[in-house]
Amino acid sequence: MPTTTQAPAPQRNWLAACGALYCAAAVGLAAYAAHAAIAAGQSRLELAAVFAFGHGVALTALSSSISRGPGRWALSLMAAGVLLFSGSLSGSVLVHWPTTLAPLGGMAMIAGWLVVAFTSLRT
Repeated sequence: MPTTTQAPAPQRNWLAACGALYCAAAVGLAAYAAHAAIAAGQSRLELAAVFAFGHGVALTALSSSISRGPGRWALSLMAAGVLLFSGSLSGSVLVHWPTTLAPLGGMAMIAGWLVVAFTSLRT
């Protein structure tokens, strides 16, 4: 029977901390969207908050049981994807950046979840 080993503590801690920070940022983004943003900006911030919060919870929960190798890369892809996707949408509203990185972030999150799925089926 194959055995899985956990990622080193610093890697797990970094992913869990990243997830918790994403959740905190999501709450702030949602509050700003509800109270200060207007029209299109509001919907972009809400979408950024939803993705940041959902993936933040996933990163925090999964980082404690992540195995080495593909699983660790999957969570890292998700973390980078949230930064690119939610960051791009938020940046477009708050500082008028283009959203050109949002699709890349979305693809990274999708790839991360697919790796988690395939890794889960292999174990």
